Amino acid sequence: MKKFIAELFGTFTLVVLGCGTAMLVGCDAASGSGYLLTAFAFGLSIVAMAYSIGNISGCHINPAVSLGVLLSGGMSIGEFILYVIAQCIGALGGSALLAAVFGMGGVKDMTGGLGTNGLAGVGGNAVCGLIVEIVLTFIFVLCILGVTSKKAGHGSFAGLVIGLTLTGVHILGIGLTGTSVNPARSFGPALVAMLNGNAAPMSCLWVFIGGPFVGAAIAALLYRLLETD
Repeated sequence: MKKFIAELFGTFTLVVLGCGTAMLVGCDAASGSGYLLTAFAFGLSIVAMAYSIGNISGCHINPAVSLGVLLSGGMSIGEFILYVIAQCIGALGGSALLAAVFGMGGVKDMTGGLGTNGLAGVGGNAVCGLIVEIVLTFIFVLCILGVTSKKAGHGSFAGLVIGLTLTGVHILGIGLTGTSVNPARSFGPALVAMLNGNAAPMSCLWVFIGGPFVGAAIAALLYRLLETD
């Protein structure tokens, strides 16, 4: 139960800070400042949570990361299911809070949809978007598996490395797909947006669920192959 609560709270925080920043500043390619602010918001959220709940649940706060850990032998199927449920609830809660705060405060959502992901940056091409998400998630999860390995010995620096890596993949991915690399982060805002009358993000949600899972699976399998003595 402690791990469940930790994952729920961690994912809630990631969505509030990451998607909330995207909603507030937008992602305008003309200046690029929105890209950087949003990328750092997501990255710093991971750093904060890694040092807050990392010793409790491992701070996955991402179903794709949990899948990578599962396939690497780091958790059971039962734990994986528990983690994913907690992560999705946390993402929904964070999205609902953002919808309420922005709605009551009259603050304009610069993304037009609670920081949801989309395919506008890849011309609406779902296959292209899928490839982007697979590659970015592969890089992110491979980093996590490597830096948290007992053989790596990075210890207290792991959270910082993971956060900076997430920042990096966001800097590239925001202009293409909005960067998911996290099915829960995409699911929560998309569902709450639909409940608020914007069903568009749901039409391509499968890309932001399937892509991260595939990327995480490839990363886990490759890491196990490379790590084998």
